[in-house]
Amino acid sequence: MMRFLRSIVVCALMALLFVGCSGSDASAGIEIGNPEIQSVALTADFSIDYSDAKPMMLAKPASIDEDVVIDTFHLTLMNIISYSSFYTGVSTDEYDGGVRLWPYRDNPAAVLPISFTEGEFVKDAFDNINLKRDGFLKEIGVGFEVNQSHGVNTICGRVRKDGKKIPFVYELSNFQSFSLRYHFSQIDLQDSVVNLSVMFRVHRFADVLDFASAEIGEDGVIHISKTENESLWKLLNERFVPSFQALRYEYSNARGRTVSDYVDDIWDGMSEVFNKNLITNGDFKDGCKDWIFHTQFRGVADTAIVQEKNSNVMSVRVTNGGDTSFSVQLLHENIPVVAGATYKFVFTIWSDVEDSVTARLGTYLRYTTNGFQEHVFVSKAGKSFEIEFSPSVTDPFARLDLNLGRRIVC
Repeated sequence: MMRFLRSIVVCALMALLFVGCSGSDASAGIEIGNPEIQSVALTADFSIDYSDAKPMMLAKPASIDEDVVIDTFHLTLMNIISYSSFYTGVSTDEYDGGVRLWPYRDNPAAVLPISFTEGEFVKDAFDNINLKRDGFLKEIGVGFEVNQSHGVNTICGRVRKDGKKIPFVYELSNFQSFSLRYHFSQIDLQDSVVNLSVMFRVHRFADVLDFASAEIGEDGVIHISKTENESLWKLLNERFVPSFQALRYEYSNARGRTVSDYVDDIWDGMSEVFNKNLITNGDFKDGCKDWIFHTQFRGVADTAIVQEKNSNVMSVRVTNGGDTSFSVQLLHENIPVVAGATYKFVFTIWSDVEDSVTARLGTYLRYTTNGFQEHVFVSKAGKSFEIEFSPSVTDPFARLDLNLGRRIVC
């Protein structure tokens, strides 16, 4: 019973004033501009980190008392992909709704060898990447190949055992390729450059594992593979890709099976879904912050925050409803929801023109509904609505759409 109660949260408590074409000065005001990526260039750094994993933390080198030290670790970078929420149609590649930034179309087979142990900073290879678009950046993805062309790729290092540093070799034969998707809060956004730090977190990878019981080969090396120290190999396989501490990942194993998931500790730190209002600035005390207003397909409207009924309300004045219900939209991004949990969306709305509007919660990719889509009749007297729903898919970036167009035309 307690788990059920904890899964019910107020998704939004929002006062929304929807005004028809009254021409009142009180409802006229500034239009909310679409968010835009101001940074243009992309750089990336790749490194080994020995600190406790925290987003945006600089990489920490190994100290002399580290139990596990990595000496050589190389991968092949295959692609860089951006994932953004768009309010008008854009062309995307085959990357699940993402836009390929690199390799470029004129050299699609380009790859880039990366040494994590030497520490790589990539700038020149990404000179032609331009991140400035009309979208709202959600994630940046990086794809790697485990280099099989020169035999099984390995991670080599040393582990403390019986007071000595014993060399080890961990075989990456369980992996063919993998991709990482970093949340926008993990990306360093500056005025003119976006920098992505891809760090392999050694403590996340090796802490609390029992290397002491590992068998040492005749060559004095601990070999960790499918045939030697297999139980330790399987544990490291489970930790390997999550140790990059991206928000989520996907990999192809040796048999070609695809595995995808969220990194638990990163996701848990971002979700905080229980008993919390997930709509930020739902009472408009901070003006238009965190709200996006968008018109398209001949929709014409403007917005203002006004005082009404002793509270701040969002006033939307529609002068042309456009061709579709989504010709005029009020949007809220980045609502984290968990599949199967129960949520409640609560909002109050009234209008001087009685008609229906559409409320919808969905994904930012491909505009798929993931929660609810309800057509709500709006009266002059106003009413509070409660919509209870359970998402079918876990999503850190659910988007609330209030479609106010088409039927409301002056």
